Order: sequence, then C-alpha cells, then structure tokens
Amino acid sequence: MRYILLLVCLLIYNVGISQTTIPNTTLTTLDGKSVKIQDEISKDKITILSFWASWCVPCINELDAISEVYDEWQEDFNMELIAISTDDARTQKRIRPMVNGKGWPYKILLDKNQELKRALNISTIPQTIILKDSKIIYIHSGYSPGVEDEFYEIIKENSN
Repeated sequence: MRYILLLVCLLIYNVGISQTTIPNTTLTTLDGKSVKIQDEISKDKITILSFWASWCVPCINELDAISEVYDEWQEDFNMELIAISTDDARTQKRIRPMVNGKGWPYKILLDKNQELKRALNISTIPQTIILKDSKIIYIHSGYSPGVEDEFYEIIKENSN
C-alpha cells in the first residue's frame, strides 16, 4: 500500500513540474492595462515570478525579505522579479496601498481571474518560479526565513 501511495505522489509531482514554459496569459498592471505575461518576461534576464496575495502573510514576508537584498541581486546578476497578485475581486483593492506602503521595487501584475495560477496548477501561495531564457528552471512553494538565500544560489548557478 505504501508503494502505491508513493507512486501516486511521484506521478502527481511529475505532472506538476512537467511544464517548462509559462503560458502566455493576459494579466493586468496596477494601472489597469492588459499585458501578456510573455511580453513582460525578459528573454535575456533571469526572471523570478512570485505569486502572492495581499491577505497571505508568508507571501508578504517573502517579498519583504527579497526586497532587502533585491538591489544587490540586480547588481550581481542580470535578473528581475515580477510579483503576481492572485487576489480575488474582494481583496484587489488592497493591492495598490500595500505595494505603495511597502515600497517594493518589483513589477506588480494582477492575475485577476487566476487564469495564470490555474494554468500553472498552483494550489498554494507563495509560489516562486525562476525562469531562464523564458524556461522554468526552479519552482518553490511556501516560505520560510532564509529561502531568499536559496533563490540567490539558484540565480547564481544559472547566470552566465
């Protein structure tokens, strides 16, 4: 029985990470402009996509922690972070005040209908995806203090 459960878990894990590129869905800027995610991802930079919501404390903690080292990352590597809010219609009004108050240096996009989140099979947030040449090279779910060091090492290993 344990082996069957292990096999099922491995199959689910492999299905979840089998996608290698980001689907070209439409997102919204804080100013209400519609943009295609592929147009926002730089082809010549490492790009971090951070899926978050205004009500998610671990998400905010992760973005705050990265914010503290973000300038250094940008100096050391050719990279950028796009924070993609998955807030629903009830909580979307909190996004702009939170971003302004935090002073996050990231590009902020809204996945208003959670279309991108669904297309990537993201079931929990925060979810962090690191891309190189528009291809997924790393996925991390959840937040614990110090995870930004792990992200730094992934960026370092893949920047050349």
